[in-house]
Amino acid sequence: MRARITAATDKVESYNDFSQWLRFGNNGVFADNDPDEQEKLIKLNTLLANLVIFHNVLDIAEVVRDLVRQGWTITAEEIAALSPYIRAHITRFGAYATDVLGIEPEAFDPALDEIDFTVLDLAA
Repeated sequence: MRARITAATDKVESYNDFSQWLRFGNNGVFADNDPDEQEKLIKLNTLLANLVIFHNVLDIAEVVRDLVRQGWTITAEEIAALSPYIRAHITRFGAYATDVLGIEPEAFDPALDEIDFTVLDLAA
């Protein structure tokens, strides 16, 4: 029981650390005492964190698919050890190219058919 609680706590703390790292503008300090404005800032930060996490998961899935195509054997345990909270590739305050915004991405395929997830105990 203690191991499960620790694992769940670690996941929450990892998300909170990632979310806090993404905050910008006064370093996450609420300059306004209005509860509505504070709630808005929290929701916008959560939205930003979820968008970056989704992008990271798409990138991770593409890398896994490429490795499988190259002949690597990827197990469900290895996938479970990955984290969507990577941030080394994010330039928070850098220059961003907008010329690629008009390029339509390939259709998203949510299935990783090459990996057997039935071996994981997902309740843990």
